[in-house]
Amino acid sequence: MRPHTTRSKTRSSLTLRLLLTALMSAVGACSGSAQEEDFDTALQEKIQNVVVIYAENRSFDNVYGTFPGANGIPGVNASAKGTLSVQTDRDASNATLSKLPLTWGGLTAAGQSPSVTQAQTDNLANSPFLIDTQYNLGLGVITRDLYHRFFENQMQINGGKNDKFAAWADAGGLTMGYYDGSKMALWNVAKNNVLADNFFQAAFGGSFLNHQYLVCACAPDYAIADPAPATPTVSIVDSDGGTGFTHNLSIDTAHSAASSLDGPPIYKLSGNIAPKNYFGDGTFRAINTMQPPYQPSFNAPTSTDATHLFADSMKATTLPPQTQATIADKLDERGVTWAWYAGAWDDTLAISTGNRVYPTSTPGAAPNFQFHHQPFNYYAKFDPQTGAAARTAHLKDGSKLLADASAGTLPQVVFYKPEGDLNQHAGYASVSAGDQHLADVVSALQASKQYAGMVIVITYDENGGWWDHVAPPKGDLLGPGSRIPAIIISPFAKKGTIDHTQYDTASIQRFLNRRFGLSPLAGITARDNALKANGAAAMGDLTAALQF
Repeated sequence: MRPHTTRSKTRSSLTLRLLLTALMSAVGACSGSAQEEDFDTALQEKIQNVVVIYAENRSFDNVYGTFPGANGIPGVNASAKGTLSVQTDRDASNATLSKLPLTWGGLTAAGQSPSVTQAQTDNLANSPFLIDTQYNLGLGVITRDLYHRFFENQMQINGGKNDKFAAWADAGGLTMGYYDGSKMALWNVAKNNVLADNFFQAAFGGSFLNHQYLVCACAPDYAIADPAPATPTVSIVDSDGGTGFTHNLSIDTAHSAASSLDGPPIYKLSGNIAPKNYFGDGTFRAINTMQPPYQPSFNAPTSTDATHLFADSMKATTLPPQTQATIADKLDERGVTWAWYAGAWDDTLAISTGNRVYPTSTPGAAPNFQFHHQPFNYYAKFDPQTGAAARTAHLKDGSKLLADASAGTLPQVVFYKPEGDLNQHAGYASVSAGDQHLADVVSALQASKQYAGMVIVITYDENGGWWDHVAPPKGDLLGPGSRIPAIIISPFAKKGTIDHTQYDTASIQRFLNRRFGLSPLAGITARDNALKANGAAAMGDLTAALQF
């Protein structure tokens, strides 16, 4: 009987331990739930204004690759995670390049001094290089632009290896350049607040699609693209061997150099529209730059448009008015006030509605307005005739931002897009001009009486074609793409820290959803489901950067 008694005691002890473990887990869950409830209560009470500052075209490693404690450039930053993947050729052998390709067409934009020619970019080692010292270029010198398009971005990422940025670029070796970001004013802003070093552009490719994703978590519809009276360009993409597609553009082998050392790639057609059913929903969708259907638009009104309010719908790059739901609809449903402030909006609108296309400025000149940087101007809700009231209420000129901040009358949610010469976009803007402007905007916001309840998020629309070493998590067919910088600024920021939480552009929407009780757009849910299905975590909502 003694052994039996021992086994009974053992079973009783095990049962007790299991009960205690379950009880402790339940208590922990309740405690966690209570902590979340306390956090959300504080979030509602203390955060009254959210300001999103949307800059242009920089990868994380390009400007913050040397930031102490951040996951920066391997071999350069002691805190870097992972190893450096050297660039490989685009030919079938995928051989390691003996050096970086030339920067095709020269490294600096037209009219810049000093000028760096194509020939001067030869014989760079196959590794990241510091632009500042390699060519004695300050942050005020504008470089040439680089490819930043939907399929090209995916081909450069190469399944997370990030080893074909130079191979699939029209700018060659320049993609591997980076800056000493410690010279930036925003560097100190990041040091004194929160720098997010695991934040990805939500969509592959360029500015147009990422601005759309910021507001709708989607790729815009183009109902009938092939054939269509306006004949938009539809990308030619390699087949997957069945009825679907890869993400690789078809190469024009007759005209494209076999090696990336001999010339930039030439594609059969890198168009503005994805092939029909690329996303599995039977539609055509716009993926690269299209123009707004309403003025201001790069596509001028027709001669028969007496109102001068609309773009010529027969132009191949005019996107039809969009009707899908956006964050604007969600905010309006909850009665949350909001506005998009765009630099040079009023001036550009005045010229465009005068039946004149706004002139393209020379690099660095003001204001250099980009029509595709105002995403709401693509939506029927903001039709200049039927949606005139909505336009007046929500689409504002950038000059009003600081005036409203000073007066303490900023709406609850603010989006701010600097004019072109101040947004840091390679090809027409320097790093330094935009850096100082953004730092000045932050200072002005911090001086506002509304700052006591404010969260400011500075981020970039996309990487601009610049290399980054971190593999994006596998999500859906839209993204996420390359890693970009983000800074979270607030009286409630965990000051002086680096936030390693996984985020993407739509984490801004996730934050707004949590703070204002909004229901998520379909694309937000789809992205997180896709991430989890592929073994990755869902995206964070920026709250890890705050404390109450």
